[in-house]
Amino acid sequence: MKNRLEELRKARGIRQEELADTLGVSRQTIGSLENGRYNPSILLAFKIARYFGMQIEDVFVYEEENR
Repeated sequence: MKNRLEELRKARGIRQEELADTLGVSRQTIGSLENGRYNPSILLAFKIARYFGMQIEDVFVYEEENR
């Protein structure tokens, strides 16, 4: 799953630490999300989307794998 988290965060001048504190997660979690090494729980995805005033689909993009 891809996401626009880093783009959105930087556009608003927010540090990873600030976003992490607001969402109640670690800075490492934010870094892992931004680097695509971690997919958020549905609860965290909702929190992130609400923080930026967006829908989940505007932040996170699901790409189906070819079978």
